Amino acid sequence: MSLNGENHDPRAAVIGLGSMGFGMAQSMVRAGLEVVGYDITENAVERFLAEGGRAAQNLTDAVEGADIVVSVVVNAQQTEAVLFGPDGIARAMKPGSVFISSATMDPAVARRLAQRLEALGLHYLDAPISGGAARAAKGELTIMASGSPQAFAAARPALDAMAAKVYELGDVSGIGAAFKMINQLLAGVHIAAACEAISFAAKQGLDLQKVYEVITASAGNSWMFENRVPHVLAGDYTPLSAIEIFVKDLGIVQDMARAERYPVPLVAAALQMYLAASGAGMGRDDDSSLARLYAQLSGTTLPSKS
Repeated sequence: MSLNGENHDPRAAVIGLGSMGFGMAQSMVRAGLEVVGYDITENAVERFLAEGGRAAQNLTDAVEGADIVVSVVVNAQQTEAVLFGPDGIARAMKPGSVFISSATMDPAVARRLAQRLEALGLHYLDAPISGGAARAAKGELTIMASGSPQAFAAARPALDAMAAKVYELGDVSGIGAAFKMINQLLAGVHIAAACEAISFAAKQGLDLQKVYEVITASAGNSWMFENRVPHVLAGDYTPLSAIEIFVKDLGIVQDMARAERYPVPLVAAALQMYLAASGAGMGRDDDSSLARLYAQLSGTTLPSKS
């Protein structure tokens, strides 16, 4: 049933059909929602059409009649442009519909965007995501959400389709964003530590496959070590999560910490490594490329892609 009591399945629009947005849109299609997708990349739109979705030529067309709008863009700036830019959707959205914001951003920005949208009689759900492209495609994401009860109610069909776990963290936008930044702090530091460790193992002349086997069965293991080190062992740095994501996200964490006069020395050290990798031309490569940077700095040889 729609938000207005009409007897039809909710209609959803997905803005951004990249690796995450595509999987999220797929999951909603499988759940029976009518889904319209929009992306600035033609190939992404064609791929979605081939999977049974519908496509829009522009942002306004995408949200026409939509009960739920899911925004899966890169950052706060893109989110604001989607809503309030020259071609923004805020004035075109259906009265009472909900905007689900999945981009990682500063909590203060999430609160500001929510206030602006809610002033127009629309709902804003601060709902950053975690889980990667594979889980997005299976509808098994973790969503860290905050917003009004009305926003949660309006978003429920999409949340149920996209996520294995939806954490309802509060009734004020920005709380979900803050939880996501804690996750990104840990993820960014853990990736840096994993890459430092596996490159150091290579410098010691150790069998890296055996290192992986031993560490993943030992106390030093982490989810990121277990997930990212296979990329290094395969010599395959195809971007599943790019270096630039952590340049952005750890930069946000550092800015938040500075404002609170809170020390984050591990974040600062990790951020410098991501910046160095980006400066060395690896910004769009997989974030496991930090291992390549350590190898370059130390004269270490890592496995190459066969």
